[in-house]
Amino acid sequence: MNRFQRLFSTENKKIFIPFFTIGDPNYEASLALIKSVIEAGADALELGFAFSDPIADGPTNQRSMERALQSGMSFERSIAFLKEIRQISNDIPIGLLIYYNLLFKQGESAYQALSEAGVDAIVSADLPLEEAQRHLALLKKYHIGSVQMIAPNTNDKRIALLSSHTTAFNYVLSGFGTTGARSEVAPETIKRIQHVRALIDEPMVVGFGISKPEHVRTVWEAGANGAIVGSFFTSIIEKNLNNLHHAQSEIASFIQQVKEQNALLSST
Repeated sequence: MNRFQRLFSTENKKIFIPFFTIGDPNYEASLALIKSVIEAGADALELGFAFSDPIADGPTNQRSMERALQSGMSFERSIAFLKEIRQISNDIPIGLLIYYNLLFKQGESAYQALSEAGVDAIVSADLPLEEAQRHLALLKKYHIGSVQMIAPNTNDKRIALLSSHTTAFNYVLSGFGTTGARSEVAPETIKRIQHVRALIDEPMVVGFGISKPEHVRTVWEAGANGAIVGSFFTSIIEKNLNNLHHAQSEIASFIQQVKEQNALLSST
């Protein structure tokens, strides 16, 4: 049982997962930020390896990856970064959003390196299930969980198929398009979460566009086990590149508000 499986096995537990690009805006600042997020009480982490062509990401995360690449981040430095996170916490689950080109280029050694660095799960947004046999086999070989993405237009039959190949959690997209903060959780998103929840029993996390603590509570109430916030946090980093301590404080405050929302939800 990996760390995500243990996390989701806790009855009725609602999970909050922040996303960050590793190395944004640089190695040291990124490590300090993620350390502060762990201390603030994040339940798990989703981290991205910087890539030159992040087709699933909107402008905010694209700029984040550009900053990371310009600061000198590489696959090898990202592995070293993960090992430092594991020195900070050996318990927190770590999922990666990584574009398959990076894994394909490195070959099997990439999976071994990620496993040894303490990665618990991987989602590759640009790798369709029909072409993922080798990828899934290597995840299994190195005891890394598989995450599948369920789009707003994924039909019921394919939802069941994707979920059957999931060993960490199902990643339900809150809307069409790329990553990016949105002002509200649309009614059709709530209905979609409820529909997917009725189809599958496996853990389900909602991401893309969530930008307020109230959004997190909304997707929890709709039936999601967890919620991911990414672009909104990236935008905070981008606005505070000259004062990253302020970015840390803002993000920690957001996490505290999420925990308060969780407490309110648990009490109702």
